[in-house]
Amino acid sequence: MSDLHEFIRHLPKAELHLHIEGSLEPEMMFDLAQRNGITLPYASVDAVRAAYNFCDLQSFLDLYYAGAAVLRTARDFHDLTAAYVQRARADNVRHAELFFDPQTHTERGVPLPDVFAGIAGALREAKAEDGFSSRLILCFLRHLPEADAFATLEAALPLRDEYADLWIGVGLDSGEVGNPPEKFAGVFARARELGLRLVAHAGEEGPPAYVRGALDTLRAERIDHGVRAEEDASLMRRLKESQTPLTVCPLSNLKLKVVDDMREHNLARLLRAGLCVTVNSDDPAYFGGYMNANFIAVAEALSLSREELVTLARNSFLAAFVSDAERQPWLDEVDAMLRR
Repeated sequence: MSDLHEFIRHLPKAELHLHIEGSLEPEMMFDLAQRNGITLPYASVDAVRAAYNFCDLQSFLDLYYAGAAVLRTARDFHDLTAAYVQRARADNVRHAELFFDPQTHTERGVPLPDVFAGIAGALREAKAEDGFSSRLILCFLRHLPEADAFATLEAALPLRDEYADLWIGVGLDSGEVGNPPEKFAGVFARARELGLRLVAHAGEEGPPAYVRGALDTLRAERIDHGVRAEEDASLMRRLKESQTPLTVCPLSNLKLKVVDDMREHNLARLLRAGLCVTVNSDDPAYFGGYMNANFIAVAEALSLSREELVTLARNSFLAAFVSDAERQPWLDEVDAMLRR
């Protein structure tokens, strides 16, 4: 193992852009299909992996939603989450803020309480075992009407007290093009009134105007992806001044052809321009890598220094929705990496 890989392996990290449904590995997909008596449209694990040749975000989403159909019970969601936590621990992720998509499951008849119970059960077990820290962010599917998002939020509110230790915010994901942030102004205003934290996918395939809409209309505190902000100089200045975090997902961007070569990725330019950039894995089972794989990919392709890798890790903890008392020990550990 190279010195760079070793440095990344030991570097403490927070993951802020992880779709738990996107951590469904093909092997688990087949196991859950068998458990639940579901026939998959693929003959083998290898056939699923062969289908992972996406040409854009929508072609990925089509496979993603088909795969999620094997998730039926609280036990399924528990096992999925526990498997992610195991991989995150291996990459020295100390804190993770997981996205989950209730609408993907409730429209198939899965009770919303079962989704919460399964994911939360695994996260609480992880915390009890070794202090693994986590939060949950409920995401609305932007290709569906805002009325559906309102209904999902209202259905989840009776569960808020029971999961107050984990559920802290709402987000916006799914197909970006043609579904601008403004479409969800009302439901985000409602979430803000309720005191929930706000994040939104913007500027992945959508234009810089979607980033502005997420900031101005939705009042998002973090921008998920945000790489196309570089096309707007005034927006770049704004993001630098506000230090609004960008949760960038390099291997996802490569797989979905946001960039054709990792050497073309703008993460280093955004970082060196003074923006609060973080590294994340997005849907790692589909995009070929968890946190350390993403760090290694950008470190090697973009010639990032150890100081820059430390800054990326620091940014992840600074951008996390945690208290200062929780944050500071992690920052101290990150800073100590440069003294190794």
